[in-house]
Amino acid sequence: MQVRRDTPTNPAVAPLLSAHVAEQRAMTPAGFSFALDAAALTGPAITFLTAWEGETLAGMGALKRLDHAAGEVKSMRSTPAARGRGAGHAILSAIIADARAAGLSRLYLETGTSSAYDAAIKLYARAGFVPCPAFADYRPSPHNRFFVLVL
Repeated sequence: MQVRRDTPTNPAVAPLLSAHVAEQRAMTPAGFSFALDAAALTGPAITFLTAWEGETLAGMGALKRLDHAAGEVKSMRSTPAARGRGAGHAILSAIIADARAAGLSRLYLETGTSSAYDAAIKLYARAGFVPCPAFADYRPSPHNRFFVLVL
């Protein structure tokens, strides 16, 4: 699994990103889904990463810098064919490494509460993320869970 810096406007990424945003918005009530589209994932505060098996896209994820000390994991997603094959772990490891290299002391994430998020929650827990209160501009709700990793 090779992870590389990429752009959310890469045509190879577009179908995965579109499916991710559509699914997140469909699974969570309006106002509680925070999936970012390609335009929102493009900018100086975002590092966008993709995972590849040879020439085949396996997954994506992003690091969003919140301030001088904190970042947020965004848009983690594996392709259906790559699920369970290490793409999520590879992307998350790269995001954590980038956050440490940037001198961040905390890495946050927000995710959903339905059983569809169970595999992601297990991945985050294995990486050391623990539950925390809502952060940044998020507010607590029955539709969202929040996690932090102290770096």
